Amino acid sequence: MKKSILPKCMPAMAMLCAIFLFSCFLSSCNPESHNDAYYSNDTTEMQVGGVKIIPIETPKGKFNVWTKRTGNNPKIKVLLLSGGPGLSHEYLEAFESFFPKEGIEFFYYDQLGTGNSDQPKDAALFDIPRSVEEVEQVRKALNLNKDNFYLYGHSWGGILAMEYAVKYQEHLKALIVSNMDASGKDYNDYVENVLFKQLPPGVQDTLKQFEDKKDYKNPKYSTLLQDHFYAKYICNMPMDIWPEPLLRAFSKINEPYYNAMQGPSELHLFGKIRDWDIKSRLPQITVPTLTIGAKLDEMNPAHMKWISEQVKNGQYLYCANGSHLSMYDDQQFYMRGVIKFIKDIDRGKG
Repeated sequence: MKKSILPKCMPAMAMLCAIFLFSCFLSSCNPESHNDAYYSNDTTEMQVGGVKIIPIETPKGKFNVWTKRTGNNPKIKVLLLSGGPGLSHEYLEAFESFFPKEGIEFFYYDQLGTGNSDQPKDAALFDIPRSVEEVEQVRKALNLNKDNFYLYGHSWGGILAMEYAVKYQEHLKALIVSNMDASGKDYNDYVENVLFKQLPPGVQDTLKQFEDKKDYKNPKYSTLLQDHFYAKYICNMPMDIWPEPLLRAFSKINEPYYNAMQGPSELHLFGKIRDWDIKSRLPQITVPTLTIGAKLDEMNPAHMKWISEQVKNGQYLYCANGSHLSMYDDQQFYMRGVIKFIKDIDRGKG
């Protein structure tokens, strides 16, 4: 009578089962295992790569703005507000290399007057209150709500994000303010009395001569500004090696928009945001808030830390190797900090 071979096989079978179960456990813990759900689409409808054109109402009539969704996550939806003022979403494309693998759904959004959105000529449309109402209309169209809506604003987008939070934070889960002061006056004071004085004396004198003549379009003025200010305090690397998405966005900036809000020079605020100030209203912001500053930022990093202490539930991320565009020149630290904040809020740790 043959002996049963079952006892000899049992250890091997047990080992295979253990390996299979362990691999399933690892897969369930790995964010990348959720890629199928993250990239899922409604196959009953025509797909357009996540693009949605949103009609908005303004005091000057109806216009269309462009948005694009990447990913699916019912619990985490991040709306990205770009800066400038007048820059498109394109310089924020660095997020594509970080958010998807973490399962974070996010939306690009070209504000009215930028990028792929309508670009009306009437400068009266370029102001803070109307722009805040535009963000609210976009939120509604994208079905973002207090259970999933994370609002990220960089630079000028940070102004919009703070102003939106003061008025509409009942719709927010969390707020991220990246590289933006809470006061136009404080911005001017820091640039004029700290950063400008760090430029070589000869450069200071020449820039002042051009500014006294209001000769902002002079190629020599632009070159000096780019070489000595932009290439250090905006993105800390020579402009000829700036990341392509950043150069692409800068090449398309809406100058009338920029001039109406900022003014003709990065060294001074002359436009509508010169007298803007939200400092006294910051304590009204009660949602979890992350502020981001950097050592070489054109915004005072100490002021960014101060903002995080004025809101009710603030955190501060300091990029010791970064500038105004720390998502590029201090990228790994910046992105890890943003992602950790979002994930902590999602886990109820914020």
